[in-house]
Amino acid sequence: MGFFRNLFGMFSTHLAMDLGTANTLIYMKGEGIVLNQPSVVAIDNNTGKVIAVGKEAKEYIGRTPPNISAIRPLKDGVIADFDVARAMIKYFLKVVSNERKISKPRMVVGVPSGITQVEKKAVIDACFQVGIRDVYLMEEPMAASIGAGMPIELPRGNMIIDIGGGTTEVAIISLSAVAYSESLRVAGDELDDAIVRYLQRKHQLAIGVIAAEKIKIEGASACPIDSLSDVINVVGKDLLTSIPKSIKMSKEEVREAIEEPISAILESVRRALEKLPAEFVSDLNETGMVLTGGGALLKGLDQRIENETGINVIVAEDPLESVTMGCGKALEEMNKYKKVFIN
Repeated sequence: MGFFRNLFGMFSTHLAMDLGTANTLIYMKGEGIVLNQPSVVAIDNNTGKVIAVGKEAKEYIGRTPPNISAIRPLKDGVIADFDVARAMIKYFLKVVSNERKISKPRMVVGVPSGITQVEKKAVIDACFQVGIRDVYLMEEPMAASIGAGMPIELPRGNMIIDIGGGTTEVAIISLSAVAYSESLRVAGDELDDAIVRYLQRKHQLAIGVIAAEKIKIEGASACPIDSLSDVINVVGKDLLTSIPKSIKMSKEEVREAIEEPISAILESVRRALEKLPAEFVSDLNETGMVLTGGGALLKGLDQRIENETGINVIVAEDPLESVTMGCGKALEEMNKYKKVFIN
């Protein structure tokens, strides 16, 4: 803690953080986003020492010797490993403050809408233990709506679908309050896992989640693919012989592999529409709904949601940064947004 006393004993500035399952982003008041790193920590199992954090630690996933673990301390959007999460937040704050003078900052943190009291306390405690003075929690769909520039203060329904790494948040916001929300623990990570399972089942091929993520980015689509000639070269381990094996996977197969989690996300959107008063649904017919988070980058997802709901879908301008920018905006204009904090 001595390091943080010295570090924060200079000028006062304030921070906002999107503590995500896949990536952590930090926003600094007056500067914007100053850090964007994978939420991964590599640890020496013998000494408990942190070896690498962020981008460097992500390279370790699936490639570590027995004495090293590459850990993702967040699962489904919440802290699963408290000590590792604290070490990660501490490291990221150190990176941010190495070039700047910070004093006892206050911090706005984006959290899933379905967060429990215990999970809230874990986030707040982790922040306090690394020298943050005041912690304000904000539901991610609210933060994403503000970040995407939606008119949340008006008496009309604003619908947001925020698909991150660990959770999909579907919410309706009106008069700066969440009128309806569902936090579904199916999102980007689940798509990667579905690709891993599909290759095991259909091709007896084992690949890691990092390779699956690359396949998703390169070839996944939520809508059927016309061209059957579109293929991806996949290299993995043959489950029968344990030797390297290379196959050609069509993009239509990738679509088939991720269909189950995509259907679960669509079902969540349909549930929201079913539960809404008629006035909100007619608002959405006029304004459309906003799609944000990393999942918004999935090819054809906006079109698929539109086809199945009949409502226009707008992809946010910077879908990966919407939550962070919304937390940052609330930090810059605390008086205007004080109603949106949940603690």
